[in-house]
Amino acid sequence: MDPIIRHLSPGTVLSLGDQVACLPGQIVSKTLAQNDALSLTLFAFDQGEEIATHTSRGDALVTVLSGTGRITLDGVDHGLHAGQSILMPAQIPHAVFAPEPFTMALLQVFAAPEDTP
Repeated sequence: MDPIIRHLSPGTVLSLGDQVACLPGQIVSKTLAQNDALSLTLFAFDQGEEIATHTSRGDALVTVLSGTGRITLDGVDHGLHAGQSILMPAQIPHAVFAPEPFTMALLQVFAAPEDTP
């Protein structure tokens, strides 16, 4: 059976922040897992790069792996440093900005259709 989490070697100790590299003027992403229930993606942002305000149908947990990022959640700015996380609830507007190069992990969890009112 193929693993649900891809692009990582099983049983290998690693740093997630080293699995995706910042490139000049870009946002780089690497999807490790994606299905109807969840998505796990690594991102690397070059300084000044951003993801504009949007919403998601699932709850999202951002963990900064290296550097410093700024998450705007429902109009409020939050500066996050390596090792810090923030929960972004489903359907709440949010954005991501890189005041300096940084990497982050994004875990999104989606409600099963039977869990949706």
